[in-house]
Amino acid sequence: MRDGNILIDLPGIDAPVKKDAELTYQKIADEETSAVICVLKPAAAGDVTKEETELLEIIRENPGIRDRVFYVFNRIDETWYNTQLVNEFNRYCTSGKLSAKKFRISVNSYETPNENYVRILAEQGPPLIDQLIEDSGIEEFSAAITHYLTKEKRPQLFANLADDLQPLCIGLCKHYLNIYWELDSQPREIETMKSRELEQLNQQLQQVGEAFYQHLEEEVNQVVTNRCQEFESDFDKLQSRMVRRLDELLDTFSVREAYERATINHPRNATAPLLAVLVEALYSIANQLEDILVESCREVAAGFFQGLVKRIRKAEYYGDLYRLLGDDGGIEQRLKSIEKEVMLALESSARSECDRYVRESPRFYDEGTFSIYQFRQTLLQTSEGYDAESIIDAEPAIRQLLKLDFEPKVSATVRRNFRQVINQTIKTQLLPAAEQQQEDILSNYAQARAFLGQTLDKEAAERIANNERLRQEVAEKIDTYNRAVEGINSCLRSLQLDRYKLPIVAETELVTVSEDS
Repeated sequence: MRDGNILIDLPGIDAPVKKDAELTYQKIADEETSAVICVLKPAAAGDVTKEETELLEIIRENPGIRDRVFYVFNRIDETWYNTQLVNEFNRYCTSGKLSAKKFRISVNSYETPNENYVRILAEQGPPLIDQLIEDSGIEEFSAAITHYLTKEKRPQLFANLADDLQPLCIGLCKHYLNIYWELDSQPREIETMKSRELEQLNQQLQQVGEAFYQHLEEEVNQVVTNRCQEFESDFDKLQSRMVRRLDELLDTFSVREAYERATINHPRNATAPLLAVLVEALYSIANQLEDILVESCREVAAGFFQGLVKRIRKAEYYGDLYRLLGDDGGIEQRLKSIEKEVMLALESSARSECDRYVRESPRFYDEGTFSIYQFRQTLLQTSEGYDAESIIDAEPAIRQLLKLDFEPKVSATVRRNFRQVINQTIKTQLLPAAEQQQEDILSNYAQARAFLGQTLDKEAAERIANNERLRQEVAEKIDTYNRAVEGINSCLRSLQLDRYKLPIVAETELVTVSEDS
């Protein structure tokens, strides 16, 4: 509505759909509801229904409604043609209450009640209706209820309204004044504004440096505690690539090529032992796994630093740093340098990790293990002859031997060992550099002062204009609030309820602030 009130037409509390009735009860129980208009139908049913009784209970439990409840009696059309009404009308006509001189009325036994009803009304007309209204006491009731609503109930409603609004108005007054005072206390001269900004420069640089270090500390901690989803995805790819590459190497391993390399390395001999083939296989597979691990480490490091730079650029302190220095203070350049160092460290760790693959697993030849059994079975097969074919024919068995040796090594790398290596490398490289960058940001005071000196004139003017605009907006809100409250206070005065007067924001409070500042 124009006055800001919202009227909601809800389903009946006796609605056939239970969900609709529950919606009505929920809205009436809502603390935002401040008044209820109940359309009752006792005229048709004869008494208040169960649903209407439950409704009244819910209304009483909502302190936001209080006495703001209005009742409307509905279905007068059903009452007007009700048989009970016809009988009572006929009885009234013969009760002796009507003057015999003024009304000559007969109720005939040979006519039905309804026929008597219609005939009497047609014969007597409006005078009888007027007399009926007078005898019913409806006029006195109307006058009494009007007096009650206007002289007694209306003041009560306004008093309750004032009670409800009092804490809200006090809170609004304090809120508006605090905002107004804060804006009014700001400098209104450009030089004063520039001076205040420069005084805070050192503190702002310190805050930016601390925010940067805390951000990187949190980034490292997310990696270490497996909470960085992007990093986890990249490391999962590293794991998958290592396992997949091992399967490819085992599936494509050629005993013939390994045998050829062994005999080339020993030109005086025309044969090679099984151990020589295994040695060539250990070197070949270990070196190719090293290539894939090194490449994957580079991708993990690149992905981490690429995401880190994006998140830093979105951080609030990064924008503050550009505002203070005109650049990022060397953050991205330092991160690029750290990225190279991390990559080199991870490459070195990857090469060391895979170099160990050349050595057989410590328990590979333990008695009672499947690996030693497989080795002996393979040795029996390759010992049947001294030419290349005896070993080449044992290629499936040799591949199985290599699988038994390499799978535990690769699994230990990707599932247990190397994640900690990556975590430690990132942590030991990034955090000391972040601490040094924090110190470098604080040491850029001279650069920041010179840069701000060039930009503060425009910025200070904009800020002063913005402060004045906000101050005027608050003043307009205060004026709107005062007018609304004055309207309510005027009604309270007319009802002689001055003790319920609501607070306003006095002009003296605003003028005093301006003069003091």
